[in-house]
This record gives sequence, C-alpha cells and structure tokens, in this order.
Amino acid sequence: MIHPAFSEEKGGEMVRPRLGITKAPSNKKEANPHKNIPSLIDQRLQKLSQMELPAKAYFTRYIRWKGRMNHKPKSISGCFKSIELFLSFYASLGKSQLEEIAKVDLEAFVEHEQDRGTKITSTKTRLKHVLAFLRFLVEENCLTQRILIWKIKLKLPDFLPRAINPDDVSQLLLVIKKPRDRALILVLLRTGMRIGELLNTRVVDLDLRDKKILIYEGEKNSLGRVVYLSDDAIFAIRLWLSKRDREKTFLFYGWGDKPLGYSTARLIFVKYLREAGLTNKGYTVHCLRHTFATELLNAGMRLECLQQLLGHYNIEMTRRYARLSDKTRETEYFRAMARIEGGMDENS
Repeated sequence: MIHPAFSEEKGGEMVRPRLGITKAPSNKKEANPHKNIPSLIDQRLQKLSQMELPAKAYFTRYIRWKGRMNHKPKSISGCFKSIELFLSFYASLGKSQLEEIAKVDLEAFVEHEQDRGTKITSTKTRLKHVLAFLRFLVEENCLTQRILIWKIKLKLPDFLPRAINPDDVSQLLLVIKKPRDRALILVLLRTGMRIGELLNTRVVDLDLRDKKILIYEGEKNSLGRVVYLSDDAIFAIRLWLSKRDREKTFLFYGWGDKPLGYSTARLIFVKYLREAGLTNKGYTVHCLRHTFATELLNAGMRLECLQQLLGHYNIEMTRRYARLSDKTRETEYFRAMARIEGGMDENS
C-alpha cells in the first residue's frame, strides 16, 4: 500500500513532492541516485571480458539484466564479486560447464569461504547472490529446475543489538556543538533512520510542519516509509537549515551537489565519542538506530508500530529489541531474587 504522502506519475514511478520547505528555483538537474549504473555495468563487463571463468556468457547476461532492472550499484558490485569468487572456485574443481553443477559444489564453496576466514554473514550473502544467479538461469531456461529445490541454510549468530546507555547518550549530546553535526546525530537518534537513508535525504523530503521525513526508498530493502521528528531534532534541523548552503540538494551535503559520504559521517561520530570519553564502549553509528528502537519499546510502543518506523520487512528483525527492553522480565527477575536473598538472610 502506498502512503498518501507519496505521489505517483504515469508509468508508476514514485516522485518526490515538495513538502515543508521551499527551495529557490535552480537550473541544476536533480541528482539521480542510480545515474552511475551504466558506467558501473560497463566497468564490470570490461573486467569480466578479461577473465578466464566458466559460464562467462551466462555471467555477462546476468550482469546486463541487473543493469536493465536498475538494481542498486551496491547490489551489483556485491553480486559480481560473489559470482566471480564462486565461478573461480567452480573452475578449481575441474568443472567448466555450469550445467554440471551439483548441490555439493555449493556446499564446498561455503566451506571454502569459511576456510578462508570469511565471516559467516558475508558467506551467507555470497551464497545468496550465487543462488539468485542460478535461479535467473533457470528462469532463462539455461539450467534445469532441479536447482530450485536445493536448500542450503547457514545458521547466523543471533547477536543482541547494541544500544547506547542513556547516560552515555546525554554525555555524547553534551559535546556536540556544530549545527550540522548535532542535526545529523540527533536525527539518527530520534528517527531510527539508517545512516545511508539520512545521507540520501534531500531538503524537499523534510516536512517540518508535520514533523516527519519521507524516505522514498529504504537502504536495505527498498521499502519506502515515513519517520517522525522529535522537538529537539526539529530544533537542530532548523538551526542547521539557517546555516547551510541553500543551493544544495541534500540535507547533509559533501563536495559539489553530492551527499555527505558515509566515511565522513562515521568520522564525525567517532570524533564526538572521543570528546565524550566513550571511545572504548564499542559504539558505532548504527548504535543510534538500536538506541532509538530500544527507547521506544521501553516507553511502551507496540512492536508492530516500531517495525514500520524501522522499515523492517520481517517483524522477527524487530523482535530482537524486545530482548533488550523487556521490563516485565527484568521486574520479575529482581522480585524473585529479592525473595531468594530474603530467604537466605532468614536462614543465616
């Protein structure tokens, strides 16, 4: 279902209405986040043409298809690397025709990646890219459908999300004085946006009157959503808007008319962690998102509402935060422990 704030033009393409803030007319063309895809495809195909790999024609066909489907550059780069690694490994098994592939070849590839020291999460991602490639070839009638029944599951460690301690949050905010940096960190903390989503936010995506930001395409799953702004975040944004270059497209911009880079944003965060004396706590920029989720659950927000705000496709992703914020379980534990300790005192 399309949110009412999203408008739709002929052909079904989502467009960005101008909301909340009006910019002066400009002759600059609006940046296309995927404008570098053709050159990326050309680069990958050029690299591929110089490789000695089995099924190179199939590989070329798949990369061209991903370009036509307007897949994200990050997705294209990730799948290219994964398939390159797999086909190189496949050749090392003495196989040259992909039609000969068996389930045991994929299992051997997984073991090979693990033996190389590849993290389990990266191994799972590479396997996912390879399986998508094979399914594409099945749909193109290049391989038989027997591949579709292969199930290879990797169990990932179920880590707890790392939220920032409330006292540490206060200490962090205390040292941030620059309007841009304060707005950047407060918006991440109060909206739960992924850093990539915020860096790609344009000024026209802001609706300060209704206290919200429109995210037209989620960073991980392309799921558009609306997030809401607290009063302190709005105050910080307004202060930054009064200082920033009004000709810039993105809310947080870098060189030219490009968004601020992830590396720069990360260095900003690390700098303030250092100034706040929080360097050794293991906090990352993504911890701001974890903190947002944990605080809302502690305040009584329903899991289904939090799922929408975080842009999680699967509610099980959201449910991880309940393990951090179950006040009922915490209360029950200390009540029971008080009884146990009380009983020990009586028996002393």
